[in-house]
Amino acid sequence: MLYDLIDKLNYSYKFEEAKAHCDIPCKIYDPIIAQIAVLTMIRTIDLINELEEKDSLTTTDKAQFSRLVSQKEEHGIKVKEEVRVIWGDYFKEPQISAFPEIHDLTHKIMLGASKSKQNVDKKAALELLDNVNRFAEIFWKTKNVNTFKASSPYPPSLELVYPDLKG
Repeated sequence: MLYDLIDKLNYSYKFEEAKAHCDIPCKIYDPIIAQIAVLTMIRTIDLINELEEKDSLTTTDKAQFSRLVSQKEEHGIKVKEEVRVIWGDYFKEPQISAFPEIHDLTHKIMLGASKSKQNVDKKAALELLDNVNRFAEIFWKTKNVNTFKASSPYPPSLELVYPDLKG
């Protein structure tokens, strides 16, 4: 119904048509958001597991559990969104020919993010981090930027792939 109304208005007033080929401004891509989102999921799983170890949960603990599950879900969506945008908008030829694994890797990330959202499974989340780190490594290689691995400076203090922007 709304579409029909807008279509009729457009027919009468001829709105100027806007076109875009990217979700974000061209050339501004960085997988770090997906990497941080996975770390957040892992940290959240750790906190959920800490709550589970208690003999009984207070009302505050139950509220905390609810917030943690919500955050895990939100960050799982963020992983998928960030990777999808980079994969869909950035990766083209010759990057795809240079890294033909990118399609399967992206699919693994999508499935892994879903599994990590559906469960409280640290092993699945750690595997997701490995895949997102590999995605980041490939991304930076396509830009001829060297990478290095280092532990994140906050819990869960796991290893991330970072671009070496000094050289």
